[in-house]
Amino acid sequence: MSGHSTYEPKNAFSKWLDARLPVTRLVWDSFVDYPTPRNLNYWWTFGGILTLCLGIQILTGIVLAMHYQVGGATAFNSVEHIMRDVRHGWLIRNIHATGASMFFIAVYIHMLRGLYYGSFKPPREVLWLLGCLIYGIMMATAFMGYVLPWGQMSFWGAKVITNLLGVFPGVGQSITTWLWGGYGVDDPTLNRFFSLHYLLPFVIAGVVVLHIWALHVVGQNNPTGVDPKSKADTLPFTPYATAKDAFAMSLFLIVFAVFVFFLPDAMGHADNNIPANPLQTPPHIVPEWYFLPFYAILRAIPDKLMGALAMFGAIGCLFALPWLDTSKVRSMRYRPTAKICFVIFMVVCIILGFCGANKPDDQVIPGLAGFMLLDANANSWVWLSRIGTFYYFLYFLVITPMLGLTETPLPVPETIASPVVANAEKKG
Repeated sequence: MSGHSTYEPKNAFSKWLDARLPVTRLVWDSFVDYPTPRNLNYWWTFGGILTLCLGIQILTGIVLAMHYQVGGATAFNSVEHIMRDVRHGWLIRNIHATGASMFFIAVYIHMLRGLYYGSFKPPREVLWLLGCLIYGIMMATAFMGYVLPWGQMSFWGAKVITNLLGVFPGVGQSITTWLWGGYGVDDPTLNRFFSLHYLLPFVIAGVVVLHIWALHVVGQNNPTGVDPKSKADTLPFTPYATAKDAFAMSLFLIVFAVFVFFLPDAMGHADNNIPANPLQTPPHIVPEWYFLPFYAILRAIPDKLMGALAMFGAIGCLFALPWLDTSKVRSMRYRPTAKICFVIFMVVCIILGFCGANKPDDQVIPGLAGFMLLDANANSWVWLSRIGTFYYFLYFLVITPMLGLTETPLPVPETIASPVVANAEKKG
């Protein structure tokens, strides 16, 4: 918590402005003198990295929108025009397209850090819920943006996902028809997706402001999960946290640049470089990589409605997590059993990603089913995705609540400073 303001205006103008619109005081209290736990590690730098990613996406998106032409007959060619004819258009488009993947890499690391260190526990429930809301809006924004190039995978991905909404009884078909703007994926659909894709990043920015506000009200969590008790537990945000964030952002931008300049298509699908053809279905329709675990959950269940409910329920579990976790200890650093289950959870999420990327009937290990005299599909990716889906929900709905009641945690330090001082004494 920020506490009493220490800002003091230095000249007549700053005093005049501070008395009428205390913007400088707000910046000082939030990003200069704000007390941060002294034991924060580099996993905490991804909040700043995500803010950087959002800014990059908004700026490049505005420039791209100046040249993009909405319409089934013009969208694909306008993207090619941006890449070939607009000055530095190839760079702006590569930054924007690669930036979506880098954004999701950063947000998944940020969320996993929150899960591991218990950043969703009281009094940070609203902070966590706002973060989950940002994630949900990000997914919608990314999906609509993926449709805009109007390539083969864009068109058929839009067709599959929007059709999926129609399975919900009562409102499903109405929502699908509204998104389509008619009775199929066509020009009105593209127009709606372009409008929403342009609008939603600014909605994300608004929720990010609320997220930061909530963070400054309840204070930052830290690796020990112990709240600051004195000034010895904290350091000013500047220069300590800002220097660490700046270094992490620099490394992140280097990786970002490697993909932009040398591997711009590494995270996309080759079929999206082919103009959309409603008469030719791709051999295997897949979403972008950051949706693959949820796509695997969808395909794991034979019934379309139940599969859709499971997919959206997988995201809903994140929103319910503050009330599912019953442990009084925040950080898994002091919860050995929870740490093991969490590592398994991460592995399962990666496996679900591979399941979503492969055809459901392909064999995970070719020839294994025949060798074991099983049905040809017994070794398929869909069965592996069912196992992964089972553990995913088991982790949130059973393991997490039960561990809080049965696990015996390790001793938690009294203050943030005590383990820091102890480590310093060992090194000394």
